[in-house]
Amino acid sequence: MVGVRPSRSTAGRPEHEPRRKGPTGGRRGPGGVTMFHVNPEPGAEIHHVDPFAVPAGQRSPARRLRGRLAAPVTLWTAPGPAGLTVSSTLVAEGEPDRLLGLIDAESDLWAAVEAAGRFAVAPLGPPHRQLADRFAGLFPSPGGLFATGTWTETAYGPVPADAAGWAGCRLDTAREYGWALLVEATIECIDLTRESDPLLHYRGRYHELS
Repeated sequence: MVGVRPSRSTAGRPEHEPRRKGPTGGRRGPGGVTMFHVNPEPGAEIHHVDPFAVPAGQRSPARRLRGRLAAPVTLWTAPGPAGLTVSSTLVAEGEPDRLLGLIDAESDLWAAVEAAGRFAVAPLGPPHRQLADRFAGLFPSPGGLFATGTWTETAYGPVPADAAGWAGCRLDTAREYGWALLVEATIECIDLTRESDPLLHYRGRYHELS
């Protein structure tokens, strides 16, 4: 649900959200006015067709291919706090275990991760659709991104109290990769509390397994 300059990508966020976000999680429209994509139900669209979306015929083949790959939705947070919805998270098992992800180099999250050198990653489930929209800049967040909901404070960043689990990661390196920033980290701790179905992102919308 994120990308990197000079051209902001959607490598880590829903395909219908490629634009620069406003100061409170909205996005800038014509004339610098902050706009919000307010969903009548979490994960849905208020318009039948996103008026700002790139027409399907003009999208690159790579973007269309990416849109056909279902991806788990995760929340990355860091001390500050800062957070971002990311759908490009991969875990590489080994000694040590590693975690990779594509994020926006201009996001508040990256600034916080770079400063702290650590971050938390929590897989989201179907009940977290609105939370995912909020941290992707698609839903208003009066009072700040962390003003609503219940959070568990960790040394790596806040995590949703109802998350089925989370991982604490130490930043190893980051580099431009395509239009995004590829973040590589070492997993230092994992807390899995219960089994839960994942929230998936596919073709610009949220989906569940069943």
